[in-house]
Amino acid sequence: MGDAGAAARAARGDGAAAAGMRVFSPEYYALCAGGGMLAAGATHLAITPLDVLKVNMQVNPMKYSSIFAGLNVLVKEEGPSSLWRGWGGKFLGYGVQGGCSSASAQIIADVGLSPFESVKVRVQTQPMFAKGLIDGFPRVYATEGLSGFYRGLLPLWGRNLPFSMLMFSTFEHTVDFLYQKVIQKRKEDCSTIQQLGATCLAGYISGAVGTVVSNPADNIVSSLYNKKAENIIHAVKSIGLRNLFIRSLPIRITLVGPVITMQWFFYDTIKILTGLPTSGGLPRDLEELNV
Repeated sequence: MGDAGAAARAARGDGAAAAGMRVFSPEYYALCAGGGMLAAGATHLAITPLDVLKVNMQVNPMKYSSIFAGLNVLVKEEGPSSLWRGWGGKFLGYGVQGGCSSASAQIIADVGLSPFESVKVRVQTQPMFAKGLIDGFPRVYATEGLSGFYRGLLPLWGRNLPFSMLMFSTFEHTVDFLYQKVIQKRKEDCSTIQQLGATCLAGYISGAVGTVVSNPADNIVSSLYNKKAENIIHAVKSIGLRNLFIRSLPIRITLVGPVITMQWFFYDTIKILTGLPTSGGLPRDLEELNV
């Protein structure tokens, strides 16, 4: 899920200040970070069952051949609770990432995410290895040391950096297009419903586009954390070039599109409730200068 971060979202469209809050002040960034953590953590928690299936499809594509067949196998063999394995890693890991921001700060954000991702993937695919974060962290450290938490950091950067840059760029261009060509109003002249509608549609499109670009690295991440491969080159060879792009892509689009949409929705709702403008689109004063 590559992911929506706080400070980068606030880079544009925040020309107005909330009542009693100065834009770009420490309080402003604290609000953005808190909103990013809540939006990212809550949305990733909600899609844990699909994430469990996605990781298992990447690690064992013959057994988990499709979305519906894979869900049936998991529930039949391991019970409904298996669909929620790794929920703690999803909520805390992506909460940390969402609070750190994306694109320019994604390198730092992924350093915080990597240990949670390492444990989460193992919990989701190796239930005998660990049941959750509490026993997962010491088990990874005992068997592999600190390197076990970061063996997938490079492909994690390879997944999340392109995803974030393309996602934010697509989001901004889509929002501008919607206001200029579809709604045909300035953002400040639109209702709250119209603004949140533009946010959600742009969020879904940007999430789908970013998913396609990041899919090869996501497959490599799962392979390395499950020790299906010893290094990136071995992972690429074992998965195959074609499968890097298509394996688990349908479920990732099914998963990431709604997640990014809800992250933007929650994030902009928090901004509206605190008096800040929604994301994307040039503020009126900057728009007039551009004209």
